[in-house]
Formats: sequence, C-alpha cells, structure tokens
Amino acid sequence: MSAGRNAVVAEGLGKRFGDKVALHGFDLTVAEGSVCGLLGPNGAGKTTAVRVLATLLRADAGRAEVAGFDVTREAAMVRRQIGLTGQQATVDDILTGRENLIMWGRLFHLGSRAAARRADELLEQFGLTDAAHRRAKLYSGGMRRRLDIASSLVLAPRVFFLDEPTTGLDPRNRGEVWNALRGLVAGGTTVLMTTQYLDEADQLADQIVVLDGGRKVAEGTPSQLKSQVGGDRIDILLRDEADVPAAAALLARITGVEPDVDAPLRRLSAAVRGRVATLTEVVRALDHEGLVAEDIGLRRPTLDEVFLRLTGRPAEPSTTSESEKTEVAA
Repeated sequence: MSAGRNAVVAEGLGKRFGDKVALHGFDLTVAEGSVCGLLGPNGAGKTTAVRVLATLLRADAGRAEVAGFDVTREAAMVRRQIGLTGQQATVDDILTGRENLIMWGRLFHLGSRAAARRADELLEQFGLTDAAHRRAKLYSGGMRRRLDIASSLVLAPRVFFLDEPTTGLDPRNRGEVWNALRGLVAGGTTVLMTTQYLDEADQLADQIVVLDGGRKVAEGTPSQLKSQVGGDRIDILLRDEADVPAAAALLARITGVEPDVDAPLRRLSAAVRGRVATLTEVVRALDHEGLVAEDIGLRRPTLDEVFLRLTGRPAEPSTTSESEKTEVAA
C-alpha cells in the first residue's frame, strides 16, 4: 500500500437476517496505519460489519475493499491481507505459548523453521518471551488474550480485525492488551475493532464510528464526538443541599444554559464556552453569594455522554458476542 492510502473502504453496505436489518447503507473509510473503533449497543451491527469486511459474510447490498481488494470478487486475496480475532481466546491449553504460535504458523503453511522464527518474534513483540515454554492453561487472562492476538498475526497482516478485544478482562489485563495493540499499530498495521468499552475506544482509536440499528449515526475522532454534546463542562459539588437552587440559577445566568442538577448529591453541571474565564466568573459569583463549593472544575465530555446522546441509552459492556469466534486462514 502506498502512503496515505485507505486500508478499508465500504460503501452502502446492507445485510439482513430474515426480517432483521443488521446493516443499512453502512459507509466506512479507515486510513492505513490507524485504529478505527466501531461502537454501538448489542445488535447494532458491529460484528456483522466486521464479518462482511473479513469475507465471512456476503453483503446484500453495497461494496467494500480491504487492502485494495474487493471483499466479494477478490475474497481470497483479502484473506491473505488480514488477521481476525473474536471475543473468546482460542488457544490450546495443553501446548506452551511457543507451541501454540508454531502450530498456527504451520496451519498458515509456513515451514517448520519459519514458523519457529515467527513464533519467537511474536512472543517478544507481545511481551511473552519469559512465558514461552509455559503451558497456556497457566497464563493469566491478559496473557491468553495477547497470545490469541499474536496467533492471528503470524502472517503479519496489513489489516487486523478485533471483535471486543478485552471483553471479560480486568483493568490490568486490559492494559496489557492495549499496550500490545499500540505496539502493533506503531509497526504500521491498520486495526478495526469493535468495542463497548468507551474508555478503550478513547484510549486507542484515532477514529470512532457509532452504529445503532445497523446505521452509522456518528463518526469522528474522540474529541470531535465529545464536542457534539456541548463542548467543555463545569461541574460543581456544593457543601449544602439547601444552596442548590441558588447555585443552579447562578450557573444558568452565567452559562446561558439550564444546568443538570442532582440536588440530593449536591451536584450541578453545565456546558460552557469560555473555559477558564467562565470558571473564574462562577467561582467569584459563588463566593459573592456565600455559596460554598467543596469541589469545582472543568472537564471534557465523556464518550459515555456521547453514546447516551446518540443512542438514547448508556453503554453497557456485554459478555456475549453477536457471532462466534472465527479465524481466517489463507
């Protein structure tokens, strides 16, 4: 691929399963060497989109290219360019980490020496060298996931698809997987991942696409999407609940918008434009009115707020997949 070329292009993809519309007019463009996160509630069409792009499903409408090849007419060529990892780690517990990777190398038609050499490279890349000769059943959740991802990278794919890469992992193990993926992207691989962990998309994705009901409802960088819910916000925690009405009126007057109020928790929040100037004005006004704030500060909107605004429901990480794990072999 030449510099600046798009790794994934989809135009008007449509897919139905009986009466259910899984994708409707779905468009997507992912630049080479970037990370694109597909967000959406269960059943939004995220996994269906990945399966179409990975040649595992045929779209009913539209067209798509991956690594410059048409996913329908040149499916075999697409499969030679991609890696795919689903939600559930599929490693052989009886084999060691190194033996798992060698096995996958042989399945991908590498010779025995080439498979062993590639296994050692991947073990080092994913921080598993010290555990190379330990049976996989003794690995932690994060180590198993890293080994699983490594097995899909034996042929050094140009484009890597991940379906819910850290579902079920604790924060430490999620961090291990995130670091592995950052290293992968630094090496030039394009990553398209589905996730319901909004902090994961915020941490990893250069581009986020939000799906709901099979349709794309928003697209942009994390910062661009956050700006859609009103830019920066000022949050206030008052000392006394009795001061909430007066503080709410004060905040509405200064910001020009009605604040969100949680009286029992003594919390107020409102969108602001002037950032520091507005914060200074609010602090002075609270002091002038004798309203005591235990905490006050500026923050950017969260992706959770974006998700709620776009889909009408909060994000809730799922432990179930829209489809079972499928590996793609050349």
